[in-house]
Amino acid sequence: MSCEEMTRITVAGAGGRMGGRITALCAEDPAFLLVGAIEARGHPAVGRDAGLVAGCGELNVTVTAEIEKALEGAEVLVDFTAPGAVIQNVTAAREKGIGYVVGTTGLGERETTAIEEASMKIPIVAAPNMAVGVNLLFRIAPMIANALGEAYDIEILEMHHNKKKDAPSGTAMRLLREIQEARKGSAAEPIFGRRGMIGARPEGEIGVHAIRAGDIVGEHTVLFATGGERIELTHKASSRDTFARGALRAAAYLKNRPPGLYSMQDVLFPENPRS
Repeated sequence: MSCEEMTRITVAGAGGRMGGRITALCAEDPAFLLVGAIEARGHPAVGRDAGLVAGCGELNVTVTAEIEKALEGAEVLVDFTAPGAVIQNVTAAREKGIGYVVGTTGLGERETTAIEEASMKIPIVAAPNMAVGVNLLFRIAPMIANALGEAYDIEILEMHHNKKKDAPSGTAMRLLREIQEARKGSAAEPIFGRRGMIGARPEGEIGVHAIRAGDIVGEHTVLFATGGERIELTHKASSRDTFARGALRAAAYLKNRPPGLYSMQDVLFPENPRS
């Protein structure tokens, strides 16, 4: 594959766990070329070779805190950092006129607004979870909720490692929104965890529960239950590579794509997207 055909990417958060796996998988795949790596000023990875930081061998790409320098020659910026860095990163991508893939979770209104505004100028894929299987879950769960109707109780359970900062996960919240929409807006408010004498379950209620323990990479279950039967949809991630591969797939999708805010549904089902 020629250099012109390769997707040239810069990784933001190159010193983190996800950034490291994206760097390593990018180095292994001839369809991608790593041209830049970013970390926060003062991070121990700054000044080091990105490949050595990721444990995949020297790549002759130095991790820098200077975002403009890191974006030189890039076609897509892939961002798995923290909410506080997203506005700076998406603004830099917008000014450079390149694609932007963001998998950072826990975004607030300011970050979301910045992404939406930037998508008018550049192509963006924003997803709380880049795993291909999880994005199939986003597609399937609302279909089942719509088919089963109010006779089935719904519970969403998510489990992650003990260092994850936000709860419930962005994936769990996306599942909740998709199911609520499929149910045409249930009258009952969702409930986040339960305790005490709660009484009978209100009709149409959806429960959302978060577990934080050990080194669980990520697990999401949607449970549908009624008298006599239950259905469980579960996705288990055993490695961060599943998210990294999804992010690279999204980066390749954005190459030469017109401005707009895209989802992983667009990436996975380009002929029949559902945002």
